[in-house]
Amino acid sequence: MKYLTLALLTVLMFSCNNETKKTKTENLSANEIIDKSIEVSGGECFANSDIGFDFRDKTYASKRQGGKYLLLRVTVEENNDSIFDILSNESFERFINDEVIKLEDSIAKKYAASVNSVHYFSVLPYGLNSSSVNKTLLGEEQIKSKDYYKIKVTFKEEGGGEDYQDVFIYWIDRDDFKVQYLAYSYNEVDGKGMRFREVYNERYKNGLRFVDYNNYKAESDALELSELGRAFENNQLELISKIQLKNVTVNLLN
Repeated sequence: MKYLTLALLTVLMFSCNNETKKTKTENLSANEIIDKSIEVSGGECFANSDIGFDFRDKTYASKRQGGKYLLLRVTVEENNDSIFDILSNESFERFINDEVIKLEDSIAKKYAASVNSVHYFSVLPYGLNSSSVNKTLLGEEQIKSKDYYKIKVTFKEEGGGEDYQDVFIYWIDRDDFKVQYLAYSYNEVDGKGMRFREVYNERYKNGLRFVDYNNYKAESDALELSELGRAFENNQLELISKIQLKNVTVNLLN
């Protein structure tokens, strides 16, 4: 009888612990989930860092320190001219070699948005706790037999950048809080559409998480953004490219 009582107590304790753990995770808000995801990806170390990488035929570098940032893109032309696109808290500037180039506002905004976009994706989910970001927990969804928090992200017009109307959805692993899938809709001058990205090639550099993506588009225009996870599960998306960051370097600043 003593052994039976001990066994029952063990089962009850295990059940209570599981229930407590389950309740704690189920009661998390979208903000708390994003905060945990940022933390396991490197957290505030991103806020004071020098990061460099190559993407396609361009070189990128960033410096973030004390709330300020400097985002750089370098393009080497066939004639060996070097184009430097530099985006900071204050402004955007383009240099060809050592000469600053005067640009129309509309062109400067386009280049700035392009530079910001690559740097933005490179450090996700860092940046999603900005005051310009709205987060909504859509619930949970299972992809490839794993459970994910499904979070919708939109942006306020003030502080949300040129593409503030874009909508994102993030699938965050319930166990380790890492972003494993994301989808977004865009509406630009040269077209609109949706993309779905699948994480692969995860690696950490000086404690900061970097990933590459398989980049998909929907085969059907009838799909909604929130349906892309299920469409991926059902092999209804077309792989169109790979998003690869090469030669990643990280220097953490004090």
